[in-house]
Parts: sequence; structure tokens; C-alpha cells
Amino acid sequence: MATKDQSPGRAKKAKAGAQAKKASARKPASKSKAKGKAKPKTAKKAAGGSGVTGLDKSVEHFRESLEHSVTLSKDRLQEVVDDAVKRGRMTRGDAEKMVSDLIKRGRRQTDGLLKELERLVKQARKEVGGRAAPVRKQATQAARRARRKLG
Repeated sequence: MATKDQSPGRAKKAKAGAQAKKASARKPASKSKAKGKAKPKTAKKAAGGSGVTGLDKSVEHFRESLEHSVTLSKDRLQEVVDDAVKRGRMTRGDAEKMVSDLIKRGRRQTDGLLKELERLVKQARKEVGGRAAPVRKQATQAARRARRKLG
């Protein structure tokens, strides 16, 4: 009879564990749904005629580029490749060539991302300057009028 009492208890624990796993499995799915919902909102916001649609799209593209990139130190990469050479998985020449190629590609990608960032900053400054120009003009005119009244 003791085994019958233990079996339902184990079944309850197993059931509770399965429910917990399902709940935890659902959480990331809801996050991905939330991410999916956020993108159309930003696209709608960008298309709403605010004048920065191109900038918003460029920033989103830049953000996606960063999310898809990985940063590894040259030392860590060299360490991993040296380990592969020690274990006989690859030759020293192949390892050096691979590290060299990866470093070159990484530098090219970094340069491309930096150029994109510089372009975005330049575009943002231009747009902000364009929006600030009328306000600056009004402030200058108001200051002139104030000087005339005082002077």
C-alpha cells in the first residue's frame, strides 16, 4: 500500500514539473510575440509623416546589424585555434590562415558599421539642424526686437 501512496505523489510532482516547463516554455514565446508587435508599431510611427522615416529605418537596420554580429578578441580566437592544433584537428598553417581571414573580415565589418553609424549621425544632425533653424530664427528676431525696445 505504501507504493500506491507514493505513486500519486510522484505523479503530482511530475505533473507540477511538466506544468512548470510548459509555463517557462510559454514565456519566451510571449516575448517573441511582443517583439513582433513592436516592429510594426515603429514602422507605423516612422511612416506617420514625422519626417525621419529614412533615419528611423537606417537606425533599425544598424541595430539589426549589431544584433547579428559577434565580438571575439583576437587572443581568445588564437587560443581556441591553438587548442585545435594541439589536438591535431587542423594544421598550424590552416589555423594561421583562418585566424588571419577572420580578423580581416571582422575589421571590414567593423569599418562598415562605423561608416553606417557616422552616416546616421550626420543625417540626424542635418535633420535636427533643419528643425532648429526656424526656432533659432524666431529667437534671433525676438532678441533684435528686445534690443530695439531697450536701446
